[in-house]
Amino acid sequence: MNRNKFSFKSIPGWVYTLAIFAVLYATGLHTDVIGGVQRLLLATGLKNAEMPTAPKTSTPATLTSTSAPMTGAGFQMTDLEGKVVAFESLKGKVIFLNVWATWCPPCIAEMPNIQSLYEKVGSDKIAFVMLSVDQNGMDKVKKFIAKKGFTFPVYLPASQMPEEFNSPAIPSTYIISPQGKIVAQQNGMAEYDTPEVIDFLQKLASK
Repeated sequence: MNRNKFSFKSIPGWVYTLAIFAVLYATGLHTDVIGGVQRLLLATGLKNAEMPTAPKTSTPATLTSTSAPMTGAGFQMTDLEGKVVAFESLKGKVIFLNVWATWCPPCIAEMPNIQSLYEKVGSDKIAFVMLSVDQNGMDKVKKFIAKKGFTFPVYLPASQMPEEFNSPAIPSTYIISPQGKIVAQQNGMAEYDTPEVIDFLQKLASK
């Protein structure tokens, strides 16, 4: 009498794939894994951020000095030490603003190259604002940043987000001129530690 014996070879491949994803989700590692894959994509240079050939006047950001009230004026942020910072306090600097979240794999994928960019150009003339939109509070963000070893400035909104920074997708990145104008915007992940972006930021800061 023949009996069917169990064999791992008889298990369809999709079952293994499903089991792997189930383990990743159960352990909370899926975000890092997906982010790692997307980081490899960025390393190919296929998704470099595109900078305008010259700074252009675009949507006014909250730094613009005007006699009329602006949408988003008075935006407040909280740093990881709990200090409230007025966005307007950055007036006169070039601002590299990145909207992100810990649960967003593309955000995690592009963060190492943003850290590298920060180490090269971050200064008293070029400010970095890594704005987390996590809803789970500051502790999770602090643990994430500490685990990754990032040193760029990280903030959470302390008031309603300005309309200018509302995007249908994250990550979203905005470069704001010292005059308070959004001169470049990138929706979705990109590679920022490139000669083009560095040159654009430095030229903008020298004006």
